[in-house]
Amino acid sequence: MGCNPTKNDCSDICINTPGSYNCSCPPGTEGDGRKHGRSCVAPPHALKQSMLIRVTTGTGLGILFLLIGSAWLYWGYQKRKIINLREKFFKQNGGLLLKQQLSSHDTTVEVAKIFTADELEKATDNYDESRILGRGGYGIVYKGILSDNRMVAIKKSRIVDEGQFEQFINEVVILSQIHHKNVVKLLGCCLETEVPLLVCEFVSNGTLFHHIHDEGHKSSISWENRLRIATETAVALDYLHSAASPPIIHRDIKSSNILLDENYMAKVSDFGASRLVPLDQTQFTTLVQGTLGYLDPEYFHTSQLTEESDVYSFGIILVELLTGRKALEFERPEKERNLATHFVTSMKEDNVSEILEGRVLNECSKNQLQEVAQLAKRCLSVKGEERPTMKEVAMELVGLKTSNKHPWVEQNLEETEYLLGETSVSNNGNNIVYDSLKNQVVIPLDSGR
Repeated sequence: MGCNPTKNDCSDICINTPGSYNCSCPPGTEGDGRKHGRSCVAPPHALKQSMLIRVTTGTGLGILFLLIGSAWLYWGYQKRKIINLREKFFKQNGGLLLKQQLSSHDTTVEVAKIFTADELEKATDNYDESRILGRGGYGIVYKGILSDNRMVAIKKSRIVDEGQFEQFINEVVILSQIHHKNVVKLLGCCLETEVPLLVCEFVSNGTLFHHIHDEGHKSSISWENRLRIATETAVALDYLHSAASPPIIHRDIKSSNILLDENYMAKVSDFGASRLVPLDQTQFTTLVQGTLGYLDPEYFHTSQLTEESDVYSFGIILVELLTGRKALEFERPEKERNLATHFVTSMKEDNVSEILEGRVLNECSKNQLQEVAQLAKRCLSVKGEERPTMKEVAMELVGLKTSNKHPWVEQNLEETEYLLGETSVSNNGNNIVYDSLKNQVVIPLDSGR
């Protein structure tokens, strides 16, 4: 009879035998395998195992989807939280005021750009340690690469003063309009962080401090370059004091805040401690800020901030360029620890040549050394009223620099003034125009700001 499909009654498996057939069940089931007998079914323990697998699989998938859903919700919550926090910081840091200032400003003049926190995080590789350019009392400076491949310096301050945000915004607007080849350009800021970030022009060759004090660089700068660096720094400070409206007092002039580009051109940087001088005031009281060794002794005692405070600090830089010594050196004998005191004393005792750097002595004429040393001494006068103005300092250095190039020419005062250039003010009093010989440009500034 065999396993004829139409004549056997096997429900699952049919096995032919001589003259007949047998029915059987698939592996993992039990029964006689016949349609009208005991059907093939899974044993009780297998049913339980199958049910357990299904329950476990379903539970696992459910938990997985729950975790994915929870993670997505948490990520969304965190993102919204970050967005809200950035919006809070933006308003708290004066972002609305800055937007208003920028929108009402003359569109023909380049002003500060407002960067987002994401832009600067991407530019600094999330503020990676390898991007740090330097650390100072006011904060950390990072090297950043913007989306357009521009290299910038991003300053992350350590200090937040919630009462000064309106003044900070005004300073950002005004400083961003300063276009001078010897002043580091302020490109913009980011207000979406707890402490505002400043974005500035990147200067590639380090600081003046690095080139005259760090091991391996001592005596590396020629006298000609030193005199040019001093001249460019003085002209820049004169510009800030005289041409900016309102005038700007730097308050932290030191060799580590003078940056050098690949051609050793000087650029005054780090306006973290700077203050704008009210148009109707020549001095005002402020908290004592600055760097020991460079700090105006008169300002330290009276807290009266004047332009002469910058003159004193510049005098220290002049002495650093002459001697190659640091403003403060505690490892030296007590009478030599303070560079300003030691230099002035040496001048009075007529033995200043003993502390001048060897390369300076070899490359600079005796007459020029005497003139620069005397200028530095005047800048370091204890009384601010006895110091020259930055304009006078700049004029004198420009004259010395010119005579250094052309020693056969005696520059008189009128020629020096011409080379430096006199400021000329347009009829409305707002545009400060500098002659091209001074390497200045026209900068319209709102004097009512």
